This record gives sequence, C-alpha cells and structure tokens, in this order.
Amino acid sequence: MLEILEVAGEQTSNSEHIIPYSWIHASHPSDAELAQLQAIGIPPELLVHVLDFEERSRVIKRDDTVYIVIHMPFQQEDASDIPFSTAPVSIILLPQYIVTIEPREMGLYEKLSVTPPSGLNPQDKTQFVLSLIMQAASDYQIYLREINRAIDDVEDHLKHSLRNREVLQLLNYQKSLVYFSTSLNSIEMMLEKLLKGDFLQWIPDDQELAEDVLIEIRQAEYHVDIAQNILTQMMDAFASIVSNNLNTVMKFLAAVTIIISIPTLIASIYGMNVPLPGESAAQSFSILLGLSVLLSILVIVVFRKMDWL
Repeated sequence: MLEILEVAGEQTSNSEHIIPYSWIHASHPSDAELAQLQAIGIPPELLVHVLDFEERSRVIKRDDTVYIVIHMPFQQEDASDIPFSTAPVSIILLPQYIVTIEPREMGLYEKLSVTPPSGLNPQDKTQFVLSLIMQAASDYQIYLREINRAIDDVEDHLKHSLRNREVLQLLNYQKSLVYFSTSLNSIEMMLEKLLKGDFLQWIPDDQELAEDVLIEIRQAEYHVDIAQNILTQMMDAFASIVSNNLNTVMKFLAAVTIIISIPTLIASIYGMNVPLPGESAAQSFSILLGLSVLLSILVIVVFRKMDWL
C-alpha cells in the first residue's frame, strides 16, 4: 500500500496521488505499486531488493538517486518463537521525492507522519535520513526495555521450574538480542560511511545531528551488549538451578520411598506363612502398627536433620 504525504513549506497533508515534493511510503508494495515507484524515476535494479528480508544495511548512489538500507526492529506475532526481530527499511532519495519501503508493516509511516521531522521536505533529505535513523535507535531502546521486562518475568518462574520451557524462552530472547546487535552494528557502519562520503549534502547543523544520532546508535548497542551478557550468565545459572531443583525433588521422593518401605517391610515379614515371635499375642497387630509408626517417625527425624525433607 502506498501512503503519500505532501509537503508544502511547514505544512503536510495526505495525498491520494504521487505528486512532486512529497514523501512516499510503501508497506509490502504490490507489483503494480512497484511499477508506480519505478515510473517516478527509481532504477529497477534497486526495486529488486526492497522486499528482501536478508538485505543488509548499506548505502549506494546511482547518478542522482541515493539508496539507503537500515534494519529496524519490530515485534513478531504471538505464534512466532522469536518475539522480536528486525527487517530492512529502504530509503530512496530522488530529486523531487523521498521514498521509504518496508517489506512488512512496521508502523514507520504512522510514527513519522504524526510529528513529521523537519527534514521531510525533499529538498532537505539529510535531516530526514538522520531523523529516521534516530527513530530506529529509539525503537531499539523501546523493544530492549520490553525484552528486559519479559526476562524478569521468566526469571520469576525459573526459580522453581523443573522444565526447559523457561530456558528455551530465554534462548529465544537471546536470538532477538543477536538480531538487534547485528543490525545496530551495520547501521553504525553505514552512518559512518554516510558521514565520510558524498551521498548527502551536509551543513553544520546536520553534522551535529549526525553525531547525536551516532551516539544514540552506540548507546543502543551498549545496552544490547549488556542485556546479552546478563542473559548469557542468567541462562547458565538457571540451567544449574533447574538441575538442582530436579535433584531436590528426586531426593525428597527417595526419602519418602524409604519412609514408606519401613511399614511395608514389617508387614511383609509378619505376613509370611511361617511361625514368628509374638504372632499369637492379642495385641500383635497394635504392636506392629506402633513399631512401624515409631520407626517411620525416627527416619523422618533423621532425614530432617540431614536436610532431605
């Protein structure tokens, strides 16, 4: 679907048709919509890659067209094992247009169209690119906080868990952090290439904004690295906790089995069809029952002192 935001000075408005000096956003575009984008001057060799989820972050220039790819985070559907992942967003800068394309719906248009950045004017493309990268850094930080909250919830269940389900959940969050770390590293390298190359027009204010964006990206990388280290150590610790919990349960069951075996042993002996001491006494059943209870209590006391129960 194509969404078009017309820019006139400081005013923006939605448009149903592609017009010069507008921002065009495409979310999972169809072949017909890709043909419309090609008609406004986007080279077809660039459009081939816009729906590729494996597209890496990069920047290239073809005549007067600049093609930039960054990976932005998004939350997966509930049915997915990995809760958070990243997908490439293509930014194509033409003389009269700014075009952004995402291979799946990630809400980029809604985020930027509510309060459009000052660089949305196609004549000021540098600030738009930097604003979009800043938005990406902000999204990474937001999703990272959600991951940390989810890990805390899993941690509460892991303390008493005997199953691998919680450990596998942590493993899935670790995969998300790997995606985040890889994408942030590639964005940082791409931004440094932008700063050193002639892909965009730079003014002092843009240079200052670019430094701020680079700091945000590096800060997000730092937070992701911290979360990865904590999660790795947590998984190692909780793997031992699950094993210890299982050992505790097995120890308890073994103790209960020994306690139950005492009256069973006595009953088995006096159930034999052979002459036994005291079998003719009137109180033999009561004596055997009391002996079984007494010995069981004695074993329970011993096990309690040994911390088996």
